[in-house]
Amino acid sequence: MLLSLVLHSYSMRYLLPGVVLLGTAPTYVLAWGVLRLLSACLPARFYQRMDDRLYCVYQNMVLFFFENYTGVQILLYGDLPKNKENIIYLANHQSTVDWIVTDMLAIRQNALGHVRYVLKDGLKWLPLYGFYLSQHGGIYVKRSAKFIEKDMRNKLQSYVNAGTPMYLVIFPEGTRYNPERTEVLLASQTFAAQQGLPVLKHVLTPRIKATHVAFDSMKDYLDAIYDVTVIYEGKHDKGQRKAAPTMTEFLCKECPKIHIHIDRIDKKDVPEEEAYMRRWLQERFEIKDKLLLEFYDSPDPERRDRFPGKSVHSKLSLKKTLPSVLVLSGLTVGMLMTEAGRKLYVNTWIYGTLLGCLVVVIKA
Repeated sequence: MLLSLVLHSYSMRYLLPGVVLLGTAPTYVLAWGVLRLLSACLPARFYQRMDDRLYCVYQNMVLFFFENYTGVQILLYGDLPKNKENIIYLANHQSTVDWIVTDMLAIRQNALGHVRYVLKDGLKWLPLYGFYLSQHGGIYVKRSAKFIEKDMRNKLQSYVNAGTPMYLVIFPEGTRYNPERTEVLLASQTFAAQQGLPVLKHVLTPRIKATHVAFDSMKDYLDAIYDVTVIYEGKHDKGQRKAAPTMTEFLCKECPKIHIHIDRIDKKDVPEEEAYMRRWLQERFEIKDKLLLEFYDSPDPERRDRFPGKSVHSKLSLKKTLPSVLVLSGLTVGMLMTEAGRKLYVNTWIYGTLLGCLVVVIKA
């Protein structure tokens, strides 16, 4: 009986965020649909600015649950500028929570609405979310030989021509690092050895294609590249690296601290030629690997469990996040209180998903 109560209490930790985040999705998509219709005859920049603001509303609600609700401590190291910039964000990839960490940094620069992702192609089939993320500026790419460079260049060039603010997120490893998935790590290390590259322990060998295409397409438009290294400090790690938390585990407060190291690299310090950029990106991931090695394996106890340099404990105010929760939740509850509203809500889930998939198929 006691065990059942404990398990029930544990599951309730993520049930509330899950219900709210998924439950308000139709409301958000309907709001976006209205915006799209009303702005059809207006300049494209008006729509883009309003879409960025609308995106902020939903992502503020996401951050309420992933930061305020969980009580996670955000420890920042390095040089995160206070002002928003047009940037490419490169980070190590361990968990689906990595997408939320991007929001955590962007909101601290008042750039939350500018976040746009380079995403794995299969994610475009996500109900409602897959279609909308593409409309917001996300770029779906296929891996390795199936990667279509021209499509990515054309989309990025259209954003540059439109003056779209850019906080473009790329995870160059291409897949998530998990110390428990030894076959993935071994494959990456084997490839590095065959290519004469240093064998990395805590990150995977990065892939260059998306990063090079993004930088080459926007080099005159960008201000910098942010090289970001993230560590999730779990409750029971005991100095050993374990699998990063899933979104569910994170919402169950299994991660008390996130350590985030930011290195701002001016665009003039990034090589343009693909061959040189490949070497540069490899060197950046070698630096990441050294940071992670020191965090987990340093012989000096004072240098373990932290990045080098001074850390800043950055707290996110409820004033930035709670209003979004109240607005979207209130609109959703109001819709569900009437029969017509409930029909609209259900139809949005069903037909919104089908229409989104249809658009994806047409554009494929």
